[in-house]
Amino acid sequence: MEIKHNCKYALAVPTSMGVRITPADRQTVAASDMFFMQATSAETNVASIPSYLGQKVLVLTDFVKGSPISQFIKQNLRSRGMDFVGKEVEQGGPWGYRHQFNIADSGAGNRGPRVHNDRAGEVGRVMSADDFDLTQIFDIDGVGIIHISGLIAALSPQTSKLCLDLARKAKASGTLVSFDLNYRASFWEGREAELRAIFTEIASLSDILGGNEEDFQLALGIEGPKAGGQNNKIDAFKSMIDKVRAAYPSVSVYATSLRQVLSAEKHVWGALLYAEGKWYEAEQREIAVLDRIGGGDGFMGGLLYGIIKSWDYETCLHFAWASGALAVTFLTDYAQPSDEEQIFSIWNGNARVKR
Repeated sequence: MEIKHNCKYALAVPTSMGVRITPADRQTVAASDMFFMQATSAETNVASIPSYLGQKVLVLTDFVKGSPISQFIKQNLRSRGMDFVGKEVEQGGPWGYRHQFNIADSGAGNRGPRVHNDRAGEVGRVMSADDFDLTQIFDIDGVGIIHISGLIAALSPQTSKLCLDLARKAKASGTLVSFDLNYRASFWEGREAELRAIFTEIASLSDILGGNEEDFQLALGIEGPKAGGQNNKIDAFKSMIDKVRAAYPSVSVYATSLRQVLSAEKHVWGALLYAEGKWYEAEQREIAVLDRIGGGDGFMGGLLYGIIKSWDYETCLHFAWASGALAVTFLTDYAQPSDEEQIFSIWNGNARVKR
């Protein structure tokens, strides 16, 4: 698998931006009166690893015209070094469009985090390929990889078509397609047949495919075993990929992260990758967690960064594992790496002070 060279953008992501509101000091939402607000989306969480490490990233999204939340989001994307393009949508009055609100605590000890999504009137739901100049983006500027998440692909009929259009255009332009299945039952309710067809086609156009064994079963309809314990998860995923490879021969890389939750602050973290006829495994190790949201996105971002850099697959997996482990040490949903060495130090188990 070779990445397209001489591109303006190493990575592009379609996304629906919003804000997350988190209680201070690991308290619950109902028990708090102080909150931290951040700009967030799963896809820009992924893109943050390459962007902070110096790669050019393009965010494809829509904004609410004149909204202070839109301005907050734009300033945040600029601070992460990301370019963005998208239509300015008129709010349409108090009951019109807005950016999504994600209200979530971080959990503490044996109390797990709780997430409440408030997405009514979300402006990202009306995105379409017509909002973007795809010829300029893919054929003139050039994109190395486009990363599509199952979250944006299932958000609405409009975004489902957008993601399919982007995957088709990317494939025609020689851009690698990365697809993280990210199945969410609430997004699929009442749209199962429609989304199965769309996800199946996007997967057929993909070069890099992410997800756990349940994602492959529920999003793509691949029959497979149910995972039991943590070791069974590894066997289940490997068994699943044997079937997926036959159904999607164009895919070059399959990857998944593995997480066992011991407490809100302590997880066992591992990962698997299959490429070119060989399995690679990142050993499962205990990691410290400040806020778990974004760990899987960090893993995917680290993997894509390694592919952008044309590293061997074992190094890509190690970097991806460590990028996910880094992401959960930040209060933001996305990791903010200082440099490659910081991430490799996590893989090597070196948490000593650097002076």
